[in-house]
Amino acid sequence: MQYRFGAAWRKLFPCVFAVHLPRHPGNGRGEGGKPQLSKTAAVLLFLLLGVVPAEAQRAPPTAFLPSPIWVYNNWSAYDELSDQVPLTEELAMRELRELERLRRAGVRIDYYVMDAFWYAPDGGYRTWRKETWPNGPDAWLAACREAGIKPGLWFATNTLEHLNPTDKWLSSVASSKYTMTLYAGGFLADFMNALEYWYDRGIRMFKFDFADMDATAPSDEGVVAPHEIRRRNEDALHAALAAFRARHPDVVLVAFNGFVGDVGSAKSSVHSASFRWLNVFDALYAGDPRPSQVPEVNFYRSVDIYTDRMVRRFEQAGVPLERIDSTGFMIGDTGTNYRRRTAGWKGALLLLMARGGWVDTIHGNLEFLDDADASWFAKAQALYDGLQQQGATRAFGGLAGDRDPYGFVSQNVEGSLYLVVNPAQAASVAQLPDAPAAGGRILFRDAGFEPSLDGGSIRLGAGQLALVGFGRYADPEYDLGVGDFRIPKRIEPLPARFKRVAPGLTYRTTIDAPPTGEDVRVIFRQYEQNGALKRSADPAGMGKFFVISATQAGKSVPVDIDYDRVVWSGMSWAAGEIRHADLVPDAPLQISVSSADRAPSEYLDAQLYRVEY
Repeated sequence: MQYRFGAAWRKLFPCVFAVHLPRHPGNGRGEGGKPQLSKTAAVLLFLLLGVVPAEAQRAPPTAFLPSPIWVYNNWSAYDELSDQVPLTEELAMRELRELERLRRAGVRIDYYVMDAFWYAPDGGYRTWRKETWPNGPDAWLAACREAGIKPGLWFATNTLEHLNPTDKWLSSVASSKYTMTLYAGGFLADFMNALEYWYDRGIRMFKFDFADMDATAPSDEGVVAPHEIRRRNEDALHAALAAFRARHPDVVLVAFNGFVGDVGSAKSSVHSASFRWLNVFDALYAGDPRPSQVPEVNFYRSVDIYTDRMVRRFEQAGVPLERIDSTGFMIGDTGTNYRRRTAGWKGALLLLMARGGWVDTIHGNLEFLDDADASWFAKAQALYDGLQQQGATRAFGGLAGDRDPYGFVSQNVEGSLYLVVNPAQAASVAQLPDAPAAGGRILFRDAGFEPSLDGGSIRLGAGQLALVGFGRYADPEYDLGVGDFRIPKRIEPLPARFKRVAPGLTYRTTIDAPPTGEDVRVIFRQYEQNGALKRSADPAGMGKFFVISATQAGKSVPVDIDYDRVVWSGMSWAAGEIRHADLVPDAPLQISVSSADRAPSEYLDAQLYRVEY
């Protein structure tokens, strides 16, 4: 719990403010660097004043997990929403075998969650989809039990996602016909009975998704205020889950869409009602991976930055880092992860651990990780293992996605690990707060640009990630090598003035091609008239929607791009590079950028850079 006061209050009650100020789990001093009171000091002050604010009356969230856990979730190995890869028993059992292979290599995985659409549409969450699970879940449950893995299940909470209402649910069907009220009718009681049924079958982790706290009974439509409807739904489910936890203290409950506010737009915020859920859920998820508003030539580095930004937003709002499920690690070949396969997976795994969450979830096709990858995974996991539970993790630097470098530091009495990202299109120096003046070691970095340590700072290339160890963690035995993203050794702005070509969103410029050995990086972003970045999506792929083209002496010049993907979440930028081998040095080069979005109020802003690898 945090309390903030201005200088006048501190002068009025100096004895209270002299009480030790503990470190905030995020940045040590709270947002804006303002001093914060410990809970004890705050209570003393409030007793002196004779007042108790509303925030002080709220009990702090209970931490249910005694230690961090590792979870495998098979979503993105299949995808029935943004793709057409179905969940089948064969797929689920294949991933279980791969999970066991990784465990034999030393990778720790405690839970296996069966994600969406395992259930039969008419079964009320008690039967499995017959066409893809003809024998039901028995073989999977038995195999998990034999392997010592705790199974988990996904639920759509109170929405009819691939579901038909049962007779017991009909009295709760809301006016939307897609959701069910939690405060009225028979749905909630039957839903909780279904959870009890699966707990008795061995399920120990429950994932709640697609919740709708605005579900309104037809008789209340237009009669009961929307905020009252939301309160009734939340109160009913909160009480039911609290009772379920009291009966089964060994369960793990995680909250996804519908509980945590806006996790899908540029504004991305956490509404205040989210915090009450920390009293029943082990973790709140921070949103599905998607490209951030930050252009990166390596498409998936932008995706990593989005997750980092969401974790920081939650942390700034007051959610402890250990209670945030970042959901940022997905490998696989489906639409949900933009067919990432294993691109940049090592950096994504390090970020997952560095963010400090106690529910570390990996998604997707485990067979894409070979035996060497499994050994690397186990080594990286062991590196962070003690720090996650016994150390303190906090964020530092800029807000992920802004220009300044940022990162996460985990520390204990033996040393510290700093995971740092530079999102800018320029080499930048990141300060490593509280780092020793010497003795650090770079344990992992992206390929290309070689970062350099200078006391408590590190110089990173454009878009680069690096892991730095101090103390015990600076030992060469912890070296994790080099990633697969390639960072330029040198990058400089290339002056250019793009002019709009009417009609539509096409802009063009002509420059002299750089000297031999230098590539040209092209980046543009799409804006609304009010200056807000504008996301767009195209089912045919973003490479046909956002286009970068180049010509020299009337002939087309190839442009390498990494964003030509079906991006279900939309994106607001494009980035590409023209290789020096395809250019005539110092000769005129015409470059065009365009968007298929034809809104007359929108505009594009483009920049060029000369880069050398």
